[in-house]
Amino acid sequence: MLHVPRPNRPTIGTPGVGKTTLGKELAARTGLTYINVGDLAKEGNLYEGFDEEYTCPILDDDRVIDELETKMSEGGIIVDYHSCEFFPERWFDIVFVLRTDNSFLYNRLESRGYQGKKLQDNIQCEIFQTIYEEARESYREEIVHQLPSNTPEDLESNLEQIVQWIEQWMKDNN
Repeated sequence: MLHVPRPNRPTIGTPGVGKTTLGKELAARTGLTYINVGDLAKEGNLYEGFDEEYTCPILDDDRVIDELETKMSEGGIIVDYHSCEFFPERWFDIVFVLRTDNSFLYNRLESRGYQGKKLQDNIQCEIFQTIYEEARESYREEIVHQLPSNTPEDLESNLEQIVQWIEQWMKDNN
């Protein structure tokens, strides 16, 4: 783990669980810097190809890591991405995995234009806790936490919980 003046933390989960909404609001409330890895990759063309089946670019993990390394070492970064296994463990003090009931998730993904295999695979990913299990395998189990993300009340509760954690981290580490 890096020794930085402000904590780094990712918000991960299946597409549609509310990572971007949570990350942006958290940045507004805490002054931490929000980085959406998808946007970062798009701006820097950090791809290694295109997946025809899912109609999306394939991220170049190594180039993303290189692009983020300096920012992460400075601290105070909220990373938004659906996956986490390629991020170095030393980057994060705590990992939050957002989880959404499939009845909510299906409607959210469908409204984004997801259909067919892409829609079904993302729903199955949530059913089988794929992202959560990936996080538990990639990081120390005690720093990985699941948060429900179904309703506006869940969002507010998650924000309050994470802000409290950040405040405590700042007291303990500064």
